Amino acid sequence: MRTSEISRRVAFTSLGAALYAIGAYATAYIESPWGMGQFRPAVIIPSIFAILFGPWVGGVSGAVGTLIADSVKHGTLYIPSLIAAVPANFLAFYLLGALLRGRFRWPRFIAASVLSLATGNVLCAVLYTSYKSLIGVLPPQLVPGLITGLSLWWFATMVPFQLLALPPVLKVIVSTLPSLAPLDVREECVSGSTPKREMIATLCLTGALMIIVGLAVLLSQSVASFFVGALSPGLREMVKSLVAAMFSATGVMLIVASAFIAILK
Repeated sequence: MRTSEISRRVAFTSLGAALYAIGAYATAYIESPWGMGQFRPAVIIPSIFAILFGPWVGGVSGAVGTLIADSVKHGTLYIPSLIAAVPANFLAFYLLGALLRGRFRWPRFIAASVLSLATGNVLCAVLYTSYKSLIGVLPPQLVPGLITGLSLWWFATMVPFQLLALPPVLKVIVSTLPSLAPLDVREECVSGSTPKREMIATLCLTGALMIIVGLAVLLSQSVASFFVGALSPGLREMVKSLVAAMFSATGVMLIVASAFIAILK
């Protein structure tokens, strides 16, 4: 690899990491119903860098950016982020870039986004909860429910930004600075249109799943026990209500978004 290409990658990786750190920190205090795991619409930033500059730039900028944001929030090098969020973010955005490299099409972008976000979020949830359980912060009985809950919540709150916000932002970047984009990305941004059917199906199915889980937590004691049963009695009912409310509300918003897309010309 030429020195100029290495310098270019380093520069864009640093820029992507800095922008992702700022974007992630901006919503870092909006947490899941369990009081851990952050709301993060800023996932579109390393996704864009992965699309424009390749999997390594996307993966490393995602990994470094999340570590910076988490460490600034906690005022020190945040070990749970280093153990869980760093490898998960690297894998998610590296995978996205690898799947789209040289083959960028909007339908493929939707499928790659679903796969990469789901994979990264599950990995992060597994590593994070396992570490917390290992050091005695979480009871082992809570780990399976928390892995499931965090994976679902992260995915459902990230995917609408990935599918609805990223395409117009990417098109603006490509139209303003076309030299930054690979040829396949430029062509698709100019002549391709985001497929409504796939987008509606993704949002609608995700929304329906969230509503089902939210209602099941509210109406079924066994489901509620899976998600919150290992918590102390004082927290159990409060977290149960938050899970039911936040999951149901997120699901409704996703379905409303899919309906809005369906009626657009």
